[in-house]
Amino acid sequence: MSTFPYIILFAIPFFVISIALEVYVIIKQYKKYDYKDAITSISMGSGNVLLTFFSKAIVLFCFLYIYNNFRLFTIPMVWWSFILLLFLDDFCYYWFHRISHECRLFWASHVVHHSSKKYNLSTALRQTWSGGFYTFIFWIVLPFLGFHPGMILLQMSVSLIYQFWIHTETINKLPKWFEAIFNTPSHHRVHHGSNPIYLDRNHAGIFIIWDRLFGTFQAELDSEKVQYGLTANINTNNPIKIAFQEWIAMLKDASMKKVSFINRLKYLVKPPGWKHDGSGVNSNDLKKEWLEKQVLK
Repeated sequence: MSTFPYIILFAIPFFVISIALEVYVIIKQYKKYDYKDAITSISMGSGNVLLTFFSKAIVLFCFLYIYNNFRLFTIPMVWWSFILLLFLDDFCYYWFHRISHECRLFWASHVVHHSSKKYNLSTALRQTWSGGFYTFIFWIVLPFLGFHPGMILLQMSVSLIYQFWIHTETINKLPKWFEAIFNTPSHHRVHHGSNPIYLDRNHAGIFIIWDRLFGTFQAELDSEKVQYGLTANINTNNPIKIAFQEWIAMLKDASMKKVSFINRLKYLVKPPGWKHDGSGVNSNDLKKEWLEKQVLK
């Protein structure tokens, strides 16, 4: 295990330098930069790094237990296994990310990353304080197949580092072949959009091919400027409120009086916006309404 370092820590200087350069570019172009929002994002990222030391212990224990007792194969640590793991890890990430938008229990932690109304490299650091303790279940299949836990954790870190640079508006579109295969700033701007047509789209980590394959791809439209944030924004820079506000709201909904046990469970597993009395509005409802308005124009 000692041969697999926690490379996120080594990437921090790169993050800092990149953010500083982007701040310079943004100020030069727009004459302003939202420092409060950036500090909030960096605070969320710092909390995530600290909590990761605890959550990774749980993840490592689970992965090692499965690997040592239930693995189907023993996959060697050679060049081709790392390439295979690159794609399998990204496949797992796609489904984790997609379900995090379609199931409120996972959205409760993932909403943190979408809570900023700005979109720059600091936004990439706006990470959950709770997700690391349970979202790893989407990767359990990898040690079961026979990938060493150290390899898996290393590749998960590589994926996070890749996704840092796509959180920017300073890069418009890349060559068509690159946009066709990889996740890019343009694709990920769509993912962070609160516009109805952009909701729950482009869940890719490294490869955009999964979204194209499973029908969740949406190109960035020149006619529809991306509006960042949430459909109902968390208007605060308080990291603690950002980290736990959706958890509190979800548990309040699930503990309402005169609600059946089944409906209480549904508040955990149904998409954000679902209400037991039918009064809720989810992303599909918003898209449908938006498309109807486009037809009438």
